[in-house]
Amino acid sequence: MGTSSFAGLVASVIRAIPKGSTLSYAGVALRANRPGGARSVVRALRELKDVPWWRVIKSDGTIAKEMVAKQAPRLRREGLEVVGRRVKPRG
Repeated sequence: MGTSSFAGLVASVIRAIPKGSTLSYAGVALRANRPGGARSVVRALRELKDVPWWRVIKSDGTIAKEMVAKQAPRLRREGLEVVGRRVKPRG
């Protein structure tokens, strides 16, 4: 099964997020030309491989409950502070 064109755009946006930074699902959707498409980003991530998916968080600055155990350690390794489910903004 091939990757949809939207998923390809999502992959490009996510690969462009610098190490140690995050972007919201909504922010990824906006940059992939689908404003309001945060849920579509989640669906696209299910078919993508080899993207730094852990750099994508919720708009409120938190990690989704079901992802925190996998995502928080990866973000910490990139130098971000994670308290509970909240990713502390830099600076």
